[in-house]
Amino acid sequence: MPIDAAKALAAEPRSGEITWTPKDVQLYHLGIGAGIPATDPDELRYTLESRLHVLPSFATVAGAGSPGVISGLAMPGVEVDLARVLHGGQSLTVHRPIPAQGTATATSRIAAVYDKAKAAVLVMRTEVADADGPLWTNDAQIFVRGEGGWGGDRGPATRLEPPAGEPDRTVERRIREDQALLYRLSGDWNPLHADPEFAKVAGFERPILHGLCTYGMTLKAVVDTLLGGDVSRVRSYTTRFAGVVYPGETLRIRMWRQAKAVRVAVNAVERDDAPVLADTIVEHS
Repeated sequence: MPIDAAKALAAEPRSGEITWTPKDVQLYHLGIGAGIPATDPDELRYTLESRLHVLPSFATVAGAGSPGVISGLAMPGVEVDLARVLHGGQSLTVHRPIPAQGTATATSRIAAVYDKAKAAVLVMRTEVADADGPLWTNDAQIFVRGEGGWGGDRGPATRLEPPAGEPDRTVERRIREDQALLYRLSGDWNPLHADPEFAKVAGFERPILHGLCTYGMTLKAVVDTLLGGDVSRVRSYTTRFAGVVYPGETLRIRMWRQAKAVRVAVNAVERDDAPVLADTIVEHS
């Protein structure tokens, strides 16, 4: 069996030092569409070093290391065909505001392996701490088609009931034609997001946007729209990747207020509101 659940779960965690600078933060923010309009005071919080606040989803690229999906496939007990792998979801817990510049230790391990009968789901957990203590915890859910059926734990149900009623706010965010080219400079060099020929081999008509770029764009929309632009209010952020996005398309982001949380649904406007992010929750103070 390509996935040895017991071996993957028993493997020693991998640790390494990561560093980031204000330039890395600014590049990430530009990669998720910040800076429009360029002189807007609210946007300058994301782009000007003298006012820089760090959107918590920066944690998914901090240190410019491989995304959790890639590093998870390099762990003991995991030998799978990349063509069968999907980034199924992402969860982030923020323990305190992320500084604009830092050095920290990132420790990664396979935290769970679930048997979904026709697929396996790996949870790649990365915990990051600096000299002052824990900063954030990232969980990448890695969906591997055709690798289930060994009789293991199915794991918790992740599908949520749709939010009731009309959304409290709806915003649309246009994705630039070069958005994926800019976002990939933060560390995810997968040619699927840049090379038309590679994208066709993978089954797509053209390169697709990184799921984690949509993830960041969505969190920024929630923070700017319902949290008063205060990035420090975000406590956790969870989503399921429900569909692809192509550069040049428009995201429709619907938001429902809840107690200390915002439910979110994201769809692609030009493709009849095709689902993009689902089961999405931003918990906040």
